[in-house]
Amino acid sequence: MSTISRITQLAENEKITITQLERVIGASKGVLSRASKNDTDIQSKWITSIVENYPSYNAYWLLTGKGDMFKNDTLVVSKNSNIGVPYYDVDFSGGFNAIFNNQTLLPDHNIVFAPFKDAQLWCNVTGNSMAEKINHGDIIALKELPNWEENILFGEIYAVVTEHLRTIKIIRKSDNTGTFKLVPINTLDFDENEVRKTSILRVFEVLGAIKKFF
Repeated sequence: MSTISRITQLAENEKITITQLERVIGASKGVLSRASKNDTDIQSKWITSIVENYPSYNAYWLLTGKGDMFKNDTLVVSKNSNIGVPYYDVDFSGGFNAIFNNQTLLPDHNIVFAPFKDAQLWCNVTGNSMAEKINHGDIIALKELPNWEENILFGEIYAVVTEHLRTIKIIRKSDNTGTFKLVPINTLDFDENEVRKTSILRVFEVLGAIKKFF
């Protein structure tokens, strides 16, 4: 794949046309479209302008095709549903079940973030029981934990879905073999509680949290 083909791929990911991309980078009409049609090279100044206007993209990938499309340390909000992980604008504590129970619910967009590349979805956090680790208004990257009763690592943070509750807490062993302890980080304002194992429907690993900026 040539550089101009990757530029076309960038435009497709941004949901813009090549003509619109020409306007963004200040190029005359036809500079990119002719190169795309003929699969020819373009001047380096236009590549530089693309990198300057779309800094989340990996310049090395753009020039050589090697590596990832996006910089590994950059979080990217992607309009392309084929790239990244879906973000749903719902609260884990409030609207999370809709993601699974409503098959028509579509993500607002996708998120690309290499450190949490194993995530299955992103959603919102409400409340401060896990502050300062996870704060109200953050978004969290989640990955469902299969065979959760066997695979839980005590002392780690999980998102737990029960018959009546959706909460993010540290899971610890309980003196009662039929329950788990759910422990907050903010113990000044929140108490730990116990949950029956039989009431747990799903457990998700919380891969990380970031401030919402979009």
